[in-house]
Amino acid sequence: MKRKRLTAGEKSLKASLDSATYNGVEVAEATFDNLHAQLLKNAHDHISKIDEPEFFVVWVRAGDPLLHNVRRYKIYSYPHLPSPRPEQAVFLYIKAQDSLTRIWSLPPAKIMAAISEASVVDKKWAKTKRWCDAFFDGKLWELARTEQKFNHLSEYEYLNANREKLIKAGCKEGSPVGAEPFDFSKISTNQVVNSQATVL
Repeated sequence: MKRKRLTAGEKSLKASLDSATYNGVEVAEATFDNLHAQLLKNAHDHISKIDEPEFFVVWVRAGDPLLHNVRRYKIYSYPHLPSPRPEQAVFLYIKAQDSLTRIWSLPPAKIMAAISEASVVDKKWAKTKRWCDAFFDGKLWELARTEQKFNHLSEYEYLNANREKLIKAGCKEGSPVGAEPFDFSKISTNQVVNSQATVL
């Protein structure tokens, strides 16, 4: 018989009841232990889908709106330079070399602000400071192109540069359709597993 996997809520409850102390460095190492393999797998899955010799593989970490102690990780491939955001790492994948090169990696927003405001940082944080400063100046794409010596455009820049061609080719102008917001009224108190952590 196949064993039932724990849901995110069950894992969150189990973690909230755990009183053990963990070494932050060990947790980080375990999190990123096979990251390179996961990034390469995602790139390989997109080789035939993205018809470009080079494209970007993006790693993003985000919290969960309902489970405060849950962190979600997402890896995806993208034909353009992605929009920068906190807790994101961007890599350039070159098909001919089957290689990944880190373009930037940004820490959580509070750490980004602290690093950017610091006048002097330790040598190991020098790259991160350049990326954070460029992020707050709105110039991270330009910095990436200078550091990596490539001319890749962001999706925004690509669409603006080719606007007339795309309209002539039949693409319609229009405002993007907004995402439907989550309806929190659909959640009733008896559906919440850890009621002690719930504020009514």
